[in-house]
Parts: sequence; C-alpha cells; structure tokens
Amino acid sequence: METGVDKNIETNKKIATQVPRNLIMNVIFFALNMSVGMALTPFFLTSLGKDAYHFIYLAISFTGYVAIVVLSLNTAVSRFLTVDLQKNDYKSASKTFNTAIIGLSALIVLMIPILIVIGYNISYIFTIPSTVPAKDVSWLILGIFASFLITSWTGNFTVQLFALNRIDLQVIVNATLFLTQNGLTVLFFQLYHPSLVYVGLAYPIGAICASIMSITLSRLVCPHLKISPSQFDFTQLKTLFSMSSWAIVNQIGTLLFIQIDLIVINKLCTSVAGQYTAVLSLVAILRNIAATISGVLVPVVYTYYAKKQTETLVRMVVSAVKIMGIFMALPIGLLCGFSGQILTIWLDSMGKPIGFTPADFAPLLVLMAFHLTINLSVLPLFAINLAYNKIRTPGIVTLVMGIGNFSLAVALPLLIMHGFDRSDIAYYGVAGAGAIVLTLKNAIFTPWYTGRIMGINPTIFLKSMITGVVCTTLIAIVSYAVAKSGIIPITSFATLIPVGAAIGLIYMLLVWKFALDPFERAQFKNVMPPVIWRVMEQI
Repeated sequence: METGVDKNIETNKKIATQVPRNLIMNVIFFALNMSVGMALTPFFLTSLGKDAYHFIYLAISFTGYVAIVVLSLNTAVSRFLTVDLQKNDYKSASKTFNTAIIGLSALIVLMIPILIVIGYNISYIFTIPSTVPAKDVSWLILGIFASFLITSWTGNFTVQLFALNRIDLQVIVNATLFLTQNGLTVLFFQLYHPSLVYVGLAYPIGAICASIMSITLSRLVCPHLKISPSQFDFTQLKTLFSMSSWAIVNQIGTLLFIQIDLIVINKLCTSVAGQYTAVLSLVAILRNIAATISGVLVPVVYTYYAKKQTETLVRMVVSAVKIMGIFMALPIGLLCGFSGQILTIWLDSMGKPIGFTPADFAPLLVLMAFHLTINLSVLPLFAINLAYNKIRTPGIVTLVMGIGNFSLAVALPLLIMHGFDRSDIAYYGVAGAGAIVLTLKNAIFTPWYTGRIMGINPTIFLKSMITGVVCTTLIAIVSYAVAKSGIIPITSFATLIPVGAAIGLIYMLLVWKFALDPFERAQFKNVMPPVIWRVMEQI
C-alpha cells in the first residue's frame, strides 16, 4: 500500500521532471516574444505613426477593465480545477469545468452587446488625435474585444494544461496566439496598407487558431473532462463566484496599478502618448520575464498545497522570492544603466524617422524599471493567496491602493503642469505614482500578509528584496560607468549584446558562488537542464 511519504516522493519526482521542461519552453517563448515584440515597436512607429501606435496598447489595456468579471472567474476556475485534478478527483473537476463553461458562456453572451456599444462609441472615452481616424480605433477595439472573448471561453481548456503542470504545452498555445496575431498584422500591412483596422482583424483570427490548439492539447492531456451540461452545478457556480467576487476586487486594484497609466497619459499628456507607450512596452518585457519564471512556480505551489506538503511549500516560496529578486536584478540593472543607448539603438533600428529623440526618454525608462526589482520579486507570493483561498484582504488592500495610485497618477502630472509650469515633463508624474504606490504595497503589505497566512516571519521576504535591490543598483552603476567611459562605444546591438552578456556572466558566477545557500542551489537544479547545472557545480 502506498504511504503518504511515497506519494510525496512521487509528486516531487514528477515536479522535478516537468519543471525544467516548462522553464525551457517558457524561456524559448520569452525569447521569441521579446525579439518579435522589440522588432514590432519600431515597425509600428514608422508604419502607423506614434499617435496610432499608442492605441494598440491602450486598447489591449482597456480590455482588462471591460472584461474584468471574466478575468476573475477564470482565476477562480484555475485554482479549483488545479486542486481537483492534483487530487485525482475527476468527478469534482468535471463539475467545476462544466459549471465554468456554461457560466462563462452566459456571461459572454450578455457582454457582447455592451462591448459593441463601447467599441462604436470609443471616441467619447479616449482622446483621439486628428491624425488617427476614429473609426479605425473603433474597429481595433472591437477586434481586440472579440479576441479576448474567444480566448477567455477556451481558457477553460487551457487551464487543464496549467492544472496538470503542462506549462510546456500551454506555451505552445500562447505562441500560436502571439505568432498568428502579429504575423497576420505584418502580412496585412504588406499586402494592403498600415492601418489599425488590420490589427483589429488579425487579433480574433489568431484567437481562433490558438483556441483550436488549446482544445486539441487539453483533450490529449486530460481526456477525463468533457463538455456535459448535466454536470452543471449551481452550488459550484456559487463557490466559483464567491472566490471570483474578491478576485474582481483584486483585479480592479491591479489594473489601477499597472494599466491605468496609458489612460491617464491619453487624457493628460496626449502629445507624448506614443513615446510613453514605446518606453512602457520595453518595461513590459521585464514583467514578461518575471511572469515567465513565476508562471512555472504557480502550479508547483498548487500541487504542494493540494498534497499538504506545507514544509516544502514554505521553503520553496521563501527561496523563490530571493531567487526572483537576484535574477531580475540583471535585466533591470542593464536596462537602467544602458537606458539611453538601448532606447536609441532599438527605436532607430528601422532607419526611418519616428518623430522623437529616443534618448530623451531614458530617465523615464529608469523611473519605470528600477522599482520592479521589488515589485516583481514578490510574484511567487501571489500564488500563495490563491492556493490558500485568502484573497479577500489582498483584494481590498489592492483596490484601495489602486485607487490611491490612480489619484496620484492624475494629481502629480497636474501639479507638475500647473504648480511647476512644466507641461513638458508631466508624464513623469504618471510613472512616479505607480512606482511609489506599488512599491509601498509590495514592500510592506504583501510580505506581511503572506507570512501571516503561512505562519512564518515576513521579514525573511524583506531580506530577499534587499538583496535584489543591492544587486540591481550595482549592475546599473557598472553598466552606466561602462557606457559613459567610452572604452567600448555602445552604438549598436553588435556591441551592446556582448557587453551586456559579459556583465551578466560575471554577475551570475558571483551570485552562484556567494549569494545562494545549498537549498537555493538545489532549487536552481530543479529548474535547469542537467547539463547546465553540472557546469555550474564545477565553478
């Protein structure tokens, strides 16, 4: 008879086998996402113009607000379905799956006419410059709305891959969506002419392709779950909405933190909306890096929680925050130290005028990026709140501080414009508001609350954050000194990449040698291919 210890050993073996695959696929997808994304920004700036380019990211950001209930319901489904499947409770999992499918379908049907009205009247919501046709923005919004609804519905299939820790297959779905949407956009631009309308057309087509892939892979991995209306359960629906109601509160607060700036910029600083969006898209790469890493850990957290391996869960999460801070210090430090050079090389890469001088926005990039050392290192802690189903208090705090962030994001630029008579730099107020409020939340409340529900001292998380801040500062100083010294002129990717790689290699060797304890090195081993950590062990 298999004992609890045997089950735990088997679970840990499965995790140790699957996590490296997940990480490798995530790294490949991130590299693809970053390279294509960085190429698209100057492409859009030169083909559409900076004013129209701004609306692509504004539309994507705005979608999060109008579909917030759907996002929150998917969060609840993800948690409950993961726990059910990890317990091999297929009866309960089937009930959760079918309840979510039917409930979400009804919700989407109700939302469609509302979203159509919003799309056709978008000029009353956003400030649209005369250089951008309002009808093009409407078609863009409607296309992105359609894409979101399609991927949200099939998210009930994609979550099965997540629940069974098959992040490698989930990456294939995401890659299908990303490549199809952006590939079709470029193709339409080349066959016809650059227009926001073609972006809006490419998005739902890409969503359909990704949805087909999602359903196909979920059927292969989890044949136990099938659509069956008889499995719909009102009690389960109530449970899902009970959790998602607080997830809605938390989601609203999160959006007010990380996606309100584009709306404020559109209203208060329209003349620099395109420039701000370009810099923000580079910062988004940092968030994607952190999401790639933490995304690998989330199903592991759920698995340890479902298997009641509390001690292992605590040790893993504590070390994850430290490792995340140390790892993110490298790209953040390089981005801050080489900010002017990176913006210039990147945005001028098409060899065509973009309407502004990229290096002028280097201080904005530093302001947006540096605080992420703290605010991205805590990402593993958010999975704990969901696993323990303790999201009411974080939701309330996030909402309150999100409202504070929105208020400050409006007040600071107005103060700069009118109090200091500097309308040319008012956009720094928007970026500064996010840096201040988000850091206060994640440096104080997030570690305290996580420590409380896990029964550990929260100061251990603060120590990890300090390590990340120190590392980021040192890398930024070294990078800035190298750039200013002129010993190696940083004028192209051909010089930027080798110099950044050299700094990164020295940094990672020092971290491996002096900053990690044996348990943290073991965590690295669990997520790295064996050939890599064998080399590291020889150092």
